[in-house]
Amino acid sequence: MKQKDNDSPGMRFLDTMPRRVVTVFIPLGIFVFVLLFPFYWMTITSFKPDAELLARDGNPFLVIAPTLAHFKRLVFETDYPAWLWNTVIVSVVSTFVSLAASVLAAYAIERLRFKGSRQVGLSVFLAYLVPPSILFIPLAAIVFQLGLFDTRWALILTYPTFLIPFCTWLLMGYFRSIPYELEECALIDGATRFEILWKIILPLSVPGLISAGIFAFTLSWNEFIYALTFVSSSEVKTVAVGTITELVSGDVYHWGALMAGALLGSLPVAIIYSFFVEYYVSGMTGAVKE
Repeated sequence: MKQKDNDSPGMRFLDTMPRRVVTVFIPLGIFVFVLLFPFYWMTITSFKPDAELLARDGNPFLVIAPTLAHFKRLVFETDYPAWLWNTVIVSVVSTFVSLAASVLAAYAIERLRFKGSRQVGLSVFLAYLVPPSILFIPLAAIVFQLGLFDTRWALILTYPTFLIPFCTWLLMGYFRSIPYELEECALIDGATRFEILWKIILPLSVPGLISAGIFAFTLSWNEFIYALTFVSSSEVKTVAVGTITELVSGDVYHWGALMAGALLGSLPVAIIYSFFVEYYVSGMTGAVKE
C-alpha cells in the first residue's frame, strides 16, 4: 500500500518567489524599517554638527561631516557619567530586590496550594495595573517622611512597587509549568520547602528568572516619573531624567547632545537583550502556559 502523503498544503502558497515577496519580505521590511528608523535617526543626529542640524538644505538622512562634539559635551561638560552610574546602581539593586520578593511570592501562591491562592495571585497582578502617576503621590509623602528624598534609596525602594507585581505574575506562570511530582518526591525524601525552592524550582526556572530580570531591569532603566519626583540634585539623577532636564535650556533643545545621551543610554539594555533573547522568549512562553 502506498504511503499517504502527509505534507500539509497550508503553506504551499509560499512556494513561488513573488508570493513570498508580497506576503513575507515586504511586510517584514516595513516592520523592520518602522522599528529601526528611530534608532537610525537618533544615531545620525548625535554625530551631526550643529551647522548640519540647523541647515535647511542637504540630505537630512545623511551625515556630511561627522563629529564627536556632542559626545564630548555630554561626557565632560555634564554629569552624564554620574547619571549613568546612578542608573546602573538603582536598576541592578531594584531588579535583585524585586526578583527575590517575586520568587518567594510566586512560589507561595502557586506551589503551596492554600485556599484563595488564585485570588491572591490575581490581586497581585491587578496591583501592577495601577498607574505610577497615581502611586507617586502617596509614595512621595512616605519617601519624605523617611528622609530619603533626593537619594538613590528613594528610587531603589519605590521601584519594586511596580516591578514585584508583574515579576510575580510572570514567575507564577513559569512555576505552574514545573511538574508537581518533582516537589512531592523531594518532600518524601525529607527536603524542606526552602531546599526544594533552591535546588529544584529555581534551576528549572532559569529562563523565567532571566525573563523577569530583563523586564525589571528595563523598566528600572527607563523609569521617568519616580526619578523626576524623588530626585532633584544633578549628581543623583538617572539618565532618563538628567538627559531631559539638563540638556534643555528653556525653549532651546540641544538635539545633538540629547540624541547622544539617548544613544549611550540605550546601549546597555540592547546588549543585555542580545545576550539573553532566547531565555527571554522562553520565559515569556512559559509564563502563559496553563
